Order: sequence, then structure tokens, then C-alpha cells
Amino acid sequence: MTLPPPRIVVVTIRPPLWRSDLPGLVRRTCAVLASAGEVPIDLVCCDAAAVEADGVAVDALAQLALAARRRGCAARLSGASAELVDLVRFAGLAEVLGC
Repeated sequence: MTLPPPRIVVVTIRPPLWRSDLPGLVRRTCAVLASAGEVPIDLVCCDAAAVEADGVAVDALAQLALAARRRGCAARLSGASAELVDLVRFAGLAEVLGC
């Protein structure tokens, strides 16, 4: 018996990222996850390659990870700068975001 491939959603976070952008970013991500139908999404890949390493980016990643977990899927950080990964680790989110 073979397992189906995992279903992955990529969320690309584009600059500039303002704190006021976060509710819309999370809302759009939740809408995509909710529209998955009977076959649930397994992983939300947070592409942060173009995002500056700051508190707003860490907040966005934390909120996306929480939204993913509430819908039964994992979240992973992708393409982040070393500085952003350091901030994620400092914030205690490394395990949650797989870095």
C-alpha cells in the first residue's frame, strides 16, 4: 500500500510587511486551508525569502503556524535569511517552524 503524496500549500510573504498586513495574510491562508475539501493539507510552507528579519516577520510566522496547527497541519519556514532564522529561534519558534 502506498501513501498519497503530502499536500503542501506555499504561502509567500512579500515585502514590505507591516503589522497591519497580518490579519489579511492569516485570513487568506485560512481560506486556502478551509477550501482544501475532503483531502486535507498536510503542510504550510512559509516562504520568507524576501522578508526582512524583524519582529513583524516573526509575528507573521507565528500566526501562520498557529493557523496551520488549528487546521491539523504542520508549518515549515522556507528561504529565510540566517538573521530571520536566528530571530525565530530566539522567539522559541524553531521547533514549530522546523528550523
